[in-house]
Amino acid sequence: MADHSSLIEPLVNKEEDGVEERPVAAPELVSSLQQQDDAAAKTTTFVKKDPSGSSSDLGHEELEMPVSLTDDESAPWVWTELSMQLWLAGPMVCVNVLQYSLTLVSVMFVGHLGELELAGAALATSFAAVSGLALMLGMASALETLCGQAFGAKQYHMLGIYVQRAMVVLYITSIPVAVVWYNMTSLLRLLGQDPQIAEKSGEYARYLIPMLFAYATLQCLVKFLQTQSVVLSMAAFSVVTLFFHVLLCYLMMYTFELGFHGAAVATSISYWLNVFFLAAFIKFSPKFKQTWTSFSIEAFHDLYGFLKLAIPSAVMVCLEQWSFETVVILAGLLPNPQLETSALSICLSTSTLMYMIPFGLGAATSTRVANELGAANPRGAQRAVTTALSLALVEGILIALLLLSVRNKWGYAFTNEPEVAEYVARLCILLAILQVMDAIQGVLIGMIRGCGRQTLGAIANLGSYYLLGMPTGIVLGFVLHFNAYGLWTGILLAVASQVVLLGFLAAVCDWEKQAVNAVKRVYSSAAHATDALLLPGLHSSESQIIKQEEQILESLLVH
Repeated sequence: MADHSSLIEPLVNKEEDGVEERPVAAPELVSSLQQQDDAAAKTTTFVKKDPSGSSSDLGHEELEMPVSLTDDESAPWVWTELSMQLWLAGPMVCVNVLQYSLTLVSVMFVGHLGELELAGAALATSFAAVSGLALMLGMASALETLCGQAFGAKQYHMLGIYVQRAMVVLYITSIPVAVVWYNMTSLLRLLGQDPQIAEKSGEYARYLIPMLFAYATLQCLVKFLQTQSVVLSMAAFSVVTLFFHVLLCYLMMYTFELGFHGAAVATSISYWLNVFFLAAFIKFSPKFKQTWTSFSIEAFHDLYGFLKLAIPSAVMVCLEQWSFETVVILAGLLPNPQLETSALSICLSTSTLMYMIPFGLGAATSTRVANELGAANPRGAQRAVTTALSLALVEGILIALLLLSVRNKWGYAFTNEPEVAEYVARLCILLAILQVMDAIQGVLIGMIRGCGRQTLGAIANLGSYYLLGMPTGIVLGFVLHFNAYGLWTGILLAVASQVVLLGFLAAVCDWEKQAVNAVKRVYSSAAHATDALLLPGLHSSESQIIKQEEQILESLLVH
């Protein structure tokens, strides 16, 4: 099956000063498709680099791999797809780890000030992640669908509009979250936390409020770059940001004598510094001359269309993260709560760290699936998922074996207490199994985002974690007295259930229908932003435009 994205899009006349779009009559479009269908089906589309090093398409120097695969069975598509996914996943793992390290480094600096300060900063950071950062990350994930499919469909101008639209929504959402953070002390006291720790957490959280808006901006920019496969630059800027963050923490806490508050101030500054790096890169790099033009009033249009994906995306992320945090809280209600909480906290920290790899694989999967669907290449999207699942299974097994091999020593990396370390060693068996499930789950979640089926993903998460996993864990932990084993078994059961449900969706997925939906989504949004899709003989009604595009695409996919 050929990749028809360059044909379905409005044909353009490119001049030296820019791109001038012209309407194309429907007969001309169909004729063009028919004449080039055979030739296109026998080729694989590559981004070609000119002698100066810039690519012939959007100037993406970093993209030296195919951007679209075809159905030519003689082509070594497995190795090509594998190389593309590793190219995307590797840097994205680094980006996730480095960004996660910003708050971690701050808490580590605070730990040298005293036990109360450490407890306050750790609690504030955890509460901030659950109440705000997870929400921002989830809502920004809608851009993986929108920008990824628009890039595949070569509607490049829509990427900048989508990102601006996301920023508008995320900034508005950040305002009530900031109010919650400002009043964190009162909320923690209502939840029964120690008054002194609650007071310290509230102080720390107030200085994190600027970081909330930076994080919202950063996630939008990350998705913008990720969906164009420009990932090496992101990883490089993340390294530079972390280096400056370590210096800022020392300066703010000791040189400027801000102490406890200085770590939170440094965190906020570092996130904005990362935003500045990426924004300047996008603004001045020729890579993005078509995907980012300027700020547009269109950012305020069709907000509902963005929210239809952003809300279920946020629900997907929040439901999962809240369940893991709930397990740690429940551990405090078990007999010997200090032991149970310490052991489960170490398991949660380990799981979070290890999940950075599946998260990177999921980002690669989302990008590849969205690009292929937007390019009207459903077979390419299906192959991307198949390759990613195979890669994830291997990665999960290797991590599980590694964890099992060091289980008797792993606990001592977090504590000097033999009792806690031995308990963690026993829990590592369940934790190792979870790594295999998490690896597959990360890819399947990426597939869901790439297809734009976040609502189904949210329903699957709700059923897996809150109707099956959490109740089972509570029964095993409290009723049958399996304690931490029971709670962690509930989490394992939830993730396994999630894998089964999402795996079923992947198995029965109608990829041709998903390609039609992707093209419809892209051109529906483009119809709001430009009149370039108007065809002679048609009215300016958006529904008629979309119907015409869908009919053309469906006729092609039948073959």
